Amino acid sequence: MLFLDVDGVISLFGFDHRRPPAGRYTLIDGATHFLSATAPALIAELADRFELVWCTGWEEKADEHLPSQLGLPRGLAHLTFTTAATAAARRHWKLDAIDTFAGPRRPLAWIDDAHDDSCRQWAAERAGPTLLVVTEPAIGITRAHVRALGVWAASLTN
Repeated sequence: MLFLDVDGVISLFGFDHRRPPAGRYTLIDGATHFLSATAPALIAELADRFELVWCTGWEEKADEHLPSQLGLPRGLAHLTFTTAATAAARRHWKLDAIDTFAGPRRPLAWIDDAHDDSCRQWAAERAGPTLLVVTEPAIGITRAHVRALGVWAASLTN
């Protein structure tokens, strides 16, 4: 299972606007986003090996807007977030939803630009195999990320 963030992975920010990466600006739900031109092919490649799940504050909006914008498959599951419990526990706001969706033992990878110390601790203590993949928000998902995910997935079957 691969939990897939959007902002900083597919929708890029923080780059030099005089020399933007490959991609394009688009308006989604009234907000301007810069969508990576390379992300769709990389994500399509990952879809062959992983069950993809939207793990983004966009929630159901990711599947509503991104497949048509990027040529990605429609119908991916998405997480729904509640922040009260995670804020009280001082955990990253996505962790409770990931735990609920994946359970404690299922192998999972999570690609995001905003993992914090609570994510790293959670991953180290989680019963199931867990890989955190960190992106730079100005670059997003890269071929190196896809290779690392493939090597990790292959290690689970050996």
